[in-house]
Amino acid sequence: MKRNSLIQTGSRVAVLGLGVSGRAAVRYLQACGAEVRVSDNRQQQQLLEKEGEFLEKTGVSWEAGGHTSAFLECCDILFVSPGVPLNLPVLMCLQRKGARIMGELALASPALSETVIAITGTNGKTTVTTLIGELLKGAGQSAFVGGNIGTPLFEYLLKGDQFDAVVLEASSFQLDTAGEFRPDIALLLNVTPDHIDRHGSLAEYARAKMMIFAHQRPTDIAIINSDDPLCRSLADEIGSRKMFFGHGQDCHARIAGKQIILRWPEDEIYDLAGTRMDNSTGALNCAAAILAARSAGCSPDRIRAGLAAFRPLHHRMEPVAEVAGVVYYDDSKATNTGAVLTALAQIDGRVVLIAGGRDKGDDYTLLRQSVSEKVRRVVLIGEAAVLLEKALSGAVPLVRAQSMEEAVQLASEVAEPGDAVLLSPACASFDMFNSYAHRGEVFAAAVERLRKTEGSAVPQG
Repeated sequence: MKRNSLIQTGSRVAVLGLGVSGRAAVRYLQACGAEVRVSDNRQQQQLLEKEGEFLEKTGVSWEAGGHTSAFLECCDILFVSPGVPLNLPVLMCLQRKGARIMGELALASPALSETVIAITGTNGKTTVTTLIGELLKGAGQSAFVGGNIGTPLFEYLLKGDQFDAVVLEASSFQLDTAGEFRPDIALLLNVTPDHIDRHGSLAEYARAKMMIFAHQRPTDIAIINSDDPLCRSLADEIGSRKMFFGHGQDCHARIAGKQIILRWPEDEIYDLAGTRMDNSTGALNCAAAILAARSAGCSPDRIRAGLAAFRPLHHRMEPVAEVAGVVYYDDSKATNTGAVLTALAQIDGRVVLIAGGRDKGDDYTLLRQSVSEKVRRVVLIGEAAVLLEKALSGAVPLVRAQSMEEAVQLASEVAEPGDAVLLSPACASFDMFNSYAHRGEVFAAAVERLRKTEGSAVPQG
């Protein structure tokens, strides 16, 4: 196990929110000798149904049904899981009394001696994080890949493995509580409206993203998307060594057609033709990952081999099937307007768009121009259907569906050969599904039923 200077034997720590990261935090903190208690927002019966065995096994004190000052005030550190709002009155009160509010990145940071590569942005984080991990491994380096995806960072610290690099996806929620977390290499992929319901404004959301650079030293590396106007405007605030990727002539990783030209300091050419990343979004993701991999010591030849072998993750512009000349795409991971605009830009023909879900405070009017230019009809689902309908009214024909199966059926009825049916919701999934992955799976199953129905149809006459 990796020891931590922040946690001493007898340290009193409260874990708020017993999700995946919360459970990992409890196990690690107890292994460090801390006195741990758990506070969860779920009602007692629900908490015991889901977490009763874990609570009994760890022996922690716990409370359910919300977070109370009486239960938490004895603690020196309040560990907040990413889903816990930071503006809770009890947190603000305890912070004024001297309690330290910390998230996973802040609490784990002192135990990390490896090269740390952290990736944030509205869209593409998981793909780029995974790709960097694969490039490092392909170059012969050992790499832990986790954070906001896969294995929690505390699980890595608990095992005590020593890798060459730690590659972490960092969400805005995690960065809000990152404390003095300092990555050696930090990436900002893009910033478009998302999680406004949590942060309150785009400016506050961007501020949270910029925390990834806050404690970097001048010799550390900051990799920034030059094509994103907001990222470029925020770059002046960064005090570490800046490296840009995008289409501009001043970019360290410049996209030119199907190639990425890297200044290092001599030009290196990375050709994406024939790879699964040969599209506009893939090129940006690869440019960012190449900069990170080269900065971490990977050779050009190993990087080229890694790019050729990489397969994009599920539910990200993933072709599901072609039915009656119409291609169906699962882009369920597109939970904000920026991701939907990116998806629409990658399709050449006309589109029938399936969108909707749980609202996160996004401005859906940002979709109007692209939708009016490319979309034949929008099929609306979920709680946000009324908001999307209001935002897109007059730009394109709209229809509502009560289920994903109905949405796929309605889309198939208006799609013409050469069109694409695109599930790109612009919303969270939790109104109708367990996760964006579950939403994508239900979509794929509905498309498969449609394919079988179309295939079994007997021509008349």
